[in-house]
Amino acid sequence: MAIDPELKLQYASIYLLKKLDLKPEDGGLVIPILMPPELAPIEDVVQDLVNLDYVAMNKKKERYELTKQGIAYVGELIDEAEALIEELDELELEEAVAELRRRNLDVFRARFLWGWYDGEFDDLVAFQQRRGVAPVERMWAYYLMSDAFWDALRADSGEAALN
Repeated sequence: MAIDPELKLQYASIYLLKKLDLKPEDGGLVIPILMPPELAPIEDVVQDLVNLDYVAMNKKKERYELTKQGIAYVGELIDEAEALIEELDELELEEAVAELRRRNLDVFRARFLWGWYDGEFDDLVAFQQRRGVAPVERMWAYYLMSDAFWDALRADSGEAALN
């Protein structure tokens, strides 16, 4: 079952915020204002971030950059992810999922934030290779916006069984 398009946009936005927050030498990303074709799948995501005032065009540098609001939101997301990890890290997967459900928390969000925070998704080509995906989508933006990526996370979170 495909992820809801609004949810995909929300989580892809979170993914991009981290990539924009990091320096390129640390795995970050520079998104030029005039995006090359390989970034076409994330155009709507970037526009959504602009609309939310998390990202703005730096016309002088010809790229998108985080705003103060965007930086603050990344901080909130990091705090949320760290709290989840601190509370659940010692539990087995089944116990962690049960605890999230007991608290009526979104298991899929927890799975996404955990992988986002710990760097599991930083290299989406490596993510696919670790999972034995064939063929591997080498253009990360296409994989990020594909149902395949989100279906893999849904399966990891146990959400596939719920639908």
